[in-house]
Amino acid sequence: MANTDQADPNRRDFLYIATGAMGVVGAGAVVWPFIDQMNPDASALALASVEVDVSAIEEGQSISVQWRGKPVFIRYRTAAEIEEANAVSLDELPDPLARNANLPSDAPATDENRGAEGAEQWLIQVGVCTHFGCVPIGDAGEYNGWFCPCHGSHYDTAGRIRKGPAPENLLIPPFEFVEETMIKIG
Repeated sequence: MANTDQADPNRRDFLYIATGAMGVVGAGAVVWPFIDQMNPDASALALASVEVDVSAIEEGQSISVQWRGKPVFIRYRTAAEIEEANAVSLDELPDPLARNANLPSDAPATDENRGAEGAEQWLIQVGVCTHFGCVPIGDAGEYNGWFCPCHGSHYDTAGRIRKGPAPENLLIPPFEFVEETMIKIG
C-alpha cells in the first residue's frame, strides 16, 4: 500500500521555482525606479550636442553659446590675432598642452592645435576659467584674449593661459564642422 501523506516532489519543486522567480521579478520592479532616476533627464540629453550657425559672425567677433550648461566661446579671429598667437614660443606658456578634446591629450599648445583644423580663424573653447570656474571676459587682459577678473588670469588670443593663477589653458570641446558655416559641439 502506498503512502498518500507524502506530497508530490515535482509539484513542490515547481512551487519553489515559481516563488523564487516571482520574488526576483518583484525585486526588479522595486529597484528599477531607483536605477532609472540616475539617468540624465531629457534636457541634459538635448544639450549633449548643439549645432551653431556661424555665418553671421564677422571677423573679430565672438559669440557665446550654451553647451552642457557651460558657456562656449566661438571667435572668428583676425589674421593679426592668429599671427600674434603663432609668434608665442611654447617655452613661454605655463601650460604646454593644447587641452583640445579633438586631439591626443599630449598635443602641444601651438596655435594650430588650438584652432579648428582647416579653419584656423575659428577658435571654439569652453568659456570657464580653469582656476575657479569663473567666466572670463573676451577682448580683455594683457594679451588681448580673455581676462578673468575674479583672480586675474590672462589668456591670449588662442585661449592659452599666460599670466595668473589658472593652471590650464581654456578647454577646447569636441566639435566638428558639419557644413562650412555650421559647427556641431559635443
